[in-house]
Amino acid sequence: MDWAKRFHHRWIRRTLDRTWERQRDSNISSGDWSRLIGEAGEQCVESYLWRSKKRVLYRNFQPRYGGEIDIVFRDGEILVFGEVKTRSVRSEYRPKSAVDGKKRQLMRRGARAWLRMLESPQRVPFRFDIFEVWLVKGSRPEINHIEQAFPMNERQG
Repeated sequence: MDWAKRFHHRWIRRTLDRTWERQRDSNISSGDWSRLIGEAGEQCVESYLWRSKKRVLYRNFQPRYGGEIDIVFRDGEILVFGEVKTRSVRSEYRPKSAVDGKKRQLMRRGARAWLRMLESPQRVPFRFDIFEVWLVKGSRPEINHIEQAFPMNERQG
């Protein structure tokens, strides 16, 4: 394993260890815990993309008039708008099931705002991906990358 991979594995491990230490604080609320787990999941996805030679452009994009994208990156010539769903326990429900119609609308609104910032938005191929992340204590992080999770318009697919 080369130096960069070792560094990222150690970095993720330290990030997760700090997250688990914070959980031991009796003062941490469930909302704060969800935020910490979500941030750790996004860091894991960013590391995963970096190792996959994908170019991350932005994290937590929130345009002025609404919308939300967890991570924007390039996959070759394709612009990808990604949603990261992280869980700290295993259950029968997959994290992707939390990306409901309302969440997809927020992502579409964010994607339209991003595309409006480009010079030629109609010429940019793009897609929506979902990353399912499981951060279970005592296990290595697991990431499931779902490409083309849904279309720009519900009528398309």
